[in-house]
Amino acid sequence: MDLKLSGAQATAAERAAIDALFGAPESRWEGGHRADAADSRSARTGHAQRARRHLLLPALHAVQDAIGHVSRGAVDYIALRLTVPPAEIYGVASFYALFEMSPAPATVAHVCDDIGCMARGANELIESLERECGPEGSPCANGRGAWKRSPCLGLCEKAPAVLVRRAGEGRADATIAPATAAQVAAELQGEPATARVMDSVRQKGEPHLRLLSRVGVVNPASLHDYQSHGGFAALAHAFTIGPEGVVREVTDAKLVGRGGAAFPTGIKWGAVLQAHALPHHVVCNADESEPGTFKDRVLMEEDPFAVIEAMTLAGYATGSTQGWLYVRGEYPEAYAALAHAIAESRRAGFLGEEVMGQHGFSFDIELRKGAGAYICGEETALFNSIEGYRGEPRNKPPFPVHEGLFGKPTAINNVETLVNALEIVRDGAAAYAATGTEGSRGTKLFCVAGCVERPGLYELPFGATLRELMALAGGVSGGRALQAVLLGGAAGSFVTAEDLDVPLTFEGTRAIGASLGSGVVMAFDDTVDMRAIVRRIARFFRDESCGQCVPCRVGTVRQEEALARMCAREAHGAGGPGSGHDQDVLLDDLDRAMRDASICGLGHTAAVAVQSAVRKLKLFGGVAK
Repeated sequence: MDLKLSGAQATAAERAAIDALFGAPESRWEGGHRADAADSRSARTGHAQRARRHLLLPALHAVQDAIGHVSRGAVDYIALRLTVPPAEIYGVASFYALFEMSPAPATVAHVCDDIGCMARGANELIESLERECGPEGSPCANGRGAWKRSPCLGLCEKAPAVLVRRAGEGRADATIAPATAAQVAAELQGEPATARVMDSVRQKGEPHLRLLSRVGVVNPASLHDYQSHGGFAALAHAFTIGPEGVVREVTDAKLVGRGGAAFPTGIKWGAVLQAHALPHHVVCNADESEPGTFKDRVLMEEDPFAVIEAMTLAGYATGSTQGWLYVRGEYPEAYAALAHAIAESRRAGFLGEEVMGQHGFSFDIELRKGAGAYICGEETALFNSIEGYRGEPRNKPPFPVHEGLFGKPTAINNVETLVNALEIVRDGAAAYAATGTEGSRGTKLFCVAGCVERPGLYELPFGATLRELMALAGGVSGGRALQAVLLGGAAGSFVTAEDLDVPLTFEGTRAIGASLGSGVVMAFDDTVDMRAIVRRIARFFRDESCGQCVPCRVGTVRQEEALARMCAREAHGAGGPGSGHDQDVLLDDLDRAMRDASICGLGHTAAVAVQSAVRKLKLFGGVAK
């Protein structure tokens, strides 16, 4: 197979990083000693080589972590090791925002300028960085680092937030939240000043706490501590009722997905269990990238063994032997906590061959790190990312329960959904369903951020009102007036003070034309420029569109342009550029086209928040339908 290599040579550091992942080359065909230059043009093919393509993303991370960017020499060397053409590897690497494709400083600070941080000082932080460290992307004076703007980092309750990416031996990524310009400048000048206090959970010891009952109570690094607080009891009980019993309990509890789609979990698990094709897979979607969302991050960092137990439970219920845990690349602390939990669980017999001594059931988990692509939260895009391809969504059907990861039956759920299953199996479906409403059973995690006194993660039974949740968070900060609340994240809707008594249920929010989405509740007071917030949402969708389908690729750009013209019209008065009516019609047409013709949910929901802002908040002078 002619790989068409560029001829660039990998450095010793790059080769060492890649070999640490793959092992040393066994022959000249995959980058070992070569007798002559012609041998570097070809590599052997075969099933064994192609079956390793799923290691492409870890290989790119290994190079990035070693030298700070993905060079042409590294691409060629990975191509030899995996028998994948360099052009395909470049196409994958350049798809992700966290991979640098040209030489970059050893330290890069990604400064969040998304909506949550905008409401809590991000613009002021960026202005200070421009004064102290120079323009975005340029090396900091007297230092070796640079800073750049970033979409949401999932640290909204600690805004403004910064992700510090460090390359080189012994260096690890970290986060600073809340961040100051002085802290970031110190990082860029080689003086680590990382500081983040994990106190985002505001509820302690309340009887309705289920998912958060261990958070802030157990030592997240201690398997013994986890077991002493009920850990692995649900899995032990699952072995007594069998896979069909687990599926029945989850179905009877009416557990639905907590990522926004609200698909019944029991139906999904049952379909995979009954699928004839083997093997089956379980995937935990922890690529939590919806602006304003941080619930899964808290569970992964503060209760990582629960995530491992829940995935193993799902594996048992679906007849799977392999799990894949895909964590967003902006969560270094969560990744480290999960890696430790997996290693400890494997050592103690909770993962691997014959889990907990259960004859005939083996299950293990492979941890994967994303690289900065919101679209990879879409389930089929996530499959492609794991398999070593660009994170572009697939057409459906076929659905994942029939043809998912590696073309095999796959159960995919997010962290919150999986952890819910532990309580259901341990205590029974009836006890679980006793909380909540007829259409929304159990409790829900809400990510409260923005202009509130006590931003953080809150757990409430379904049916509590938005007003009650806002009161728990201390109300609007500084006693100011509430201008709007964004429900469900960037793909959600804006509501106003007149909607505060809406029940926080799937059916309750649906009745007012909104949705719970991923559990985002982001408040904005009367000092926030809501036009800037809405335009930032539009820019987010423009940037995060994978570009695979025309309606989304073009529609997200045209939507942002229309909003810019509407703002210009308001700034210049009636005589300004752009007819108000024409722009309203264009926004409606774009919404309809993206909703009806896009391949995946990103395009379907890219205009939802914009439409609600025009309609509900009366922004831009528009009257969109």
